[in-house]
Amino acid sequence: MNSIKTVRQASREVPVACKSDVVVVGGGSAGVTAAVSAARNGASVTLLERYHHLGGMASGGMVLVLDDMVNGKEITVSGIVDEFVQRMAKTGDAVFPPPEDRNGELANRRKWSRWGAYDFHQPKKPFPILYAVAFDPDAWKRTSLDLVQENNINLRLHSWFSEAIVEDNQVKGVICQNNSGRHAVLGDIIIDTTGDLNVATSAGAPFIDGKFIVTTVFRLMNVDTDEAERFEFDNPEEYYKVDREIRRLIGGCWDHWWLKTPLPGVVWCNCPHMPGYDGISSEDLTAAEYEGRGRMMRAFQFAKENLPGFQNSKILGAAEQVGVRQTRLLQGEYVVTKEDVAERRYFDDTVCRGRDYYTPYRALLPKKLNQLIVAGRHYSAEPEAQRSSREIPPCMAQGEAAGIAAALALNGNCSLKEVSAKAIQKQMRAQGADPGDVPSANALIEHQSEEEMVYG
Repeated sequence: MNSIKTVRQASREVPVACKSDVVVVGGGSAGVTAAVSAARNGASVTLLERYHHLGGMASGGMVLVLDDMVNGKEITVSGIVDEFVQRMAKTGDAVFPPPEDRNGELANRRKWSRWGAYDFHQPKKPFPILYAVAFDPDAWKRTSLDLVQENNINLRLHSWFSEAIVEDNQVKGVICQNNSGRHAVLGDIIIDTTGDLNVATSAGAPFIDGKFIVTTVFRLMNVDTDEAERFEFDNPEEYYKVDREIRRLIGGCWDHWWLKTPLPGVVWCNCPHMPGYDGISSEDLTAAEYEGRGRMMRAFQFAKENLPGFQNSKILGAAEQVGVRQTRLLQGEYVVTKEDVAERRYFDDTVCRGRDYYTPYRALLPKKLNQLIVAGRHYSAEPEAQRSSREIPPCMAQGEAAGIAAALALNGNCSLKEVSAKAIQKQMRAQGADPGDVPSANALIEHQSEEEMVYG
């Protein structure tokens, strides 16, 4: 047994790799959107990403449906996410139901439910069809790279965040690690889009630990989806028996364990869902890979032998990243509560929104620290609130708002906490995004007092 508990490292100078107005740490969907948004508003931007690709859960994690964008008939998440959809749709890499099919009619449910375009937030089945987008993960990577290159963003892949550089409570940059060693990347404003709150935590921001299910998503090829759908709708009792056993073998999944993709014969499986794992722990993530692949193979083999349409299927591959839904959560200038999300509470400083909920600017700002803002699933929220407000499109909207806030602070020569939420809302509108400044009819409107709007 190793009795050595700690080692001491000698202090050393770290070379500066680059400096820019804005440094975005984490090249997932929120990070790419934040970088593009800041660059389009005049900032020089460096984007750091640990993997060889951009896109995070949308690409490496293979979460291949954009949802949580609709409140009744109203599309509430827009902006740069629309650019992704439009670009991928042009190449046949994104599929979504047209407006006339977004209803509860049986023909449309049969046509679109296996694309993941159904409203699972409704209290009763069958769920109606709504606007959601199925897409290809490699197309997401390509689109991310195109947007980064077009906006002259300094991209540094294969760069692992190590620690924040903080002076007098102001975050001035980060230390990264790659095969060349440690190096510093400096910036006037830092945007933490790591998903795990790595930068803010290192800088000393208050946070809490969260935990939710993790998933090893996988894809199958050579699936006759037409045959599988016919069996599901024409023989519901037989289908239910087979599907129930597959779900038992998987051990945890959403309503549909397989969904279609834009690639013919290729389906993606957002499962198995595995509770109890810590998404920060390398030991837990390793164990999740073992368990997830075991469940995956057992379910696949049974489906291949028993589910019509799957008899010639093969494993195309598992996602490059474990699907982690919740880890550290910021405890920022405002903490979004479960009731805020469930009751659709509107905030005076709302700067972005999800399905039918609103995100205040204060929930992107850490206490005690200056010139640091966050965007993504680690935003300031209670664990129960985050679980129902963490989908990719709303996180992208947070990123777009954060990029605007960074540019406004730079242009106004002020701190992020001095930036007006109204100014962010105005620019979000100018960029084609919905900042949530106009609440929907079902919103709970309670105006905040001056005391509530004071930053710590």
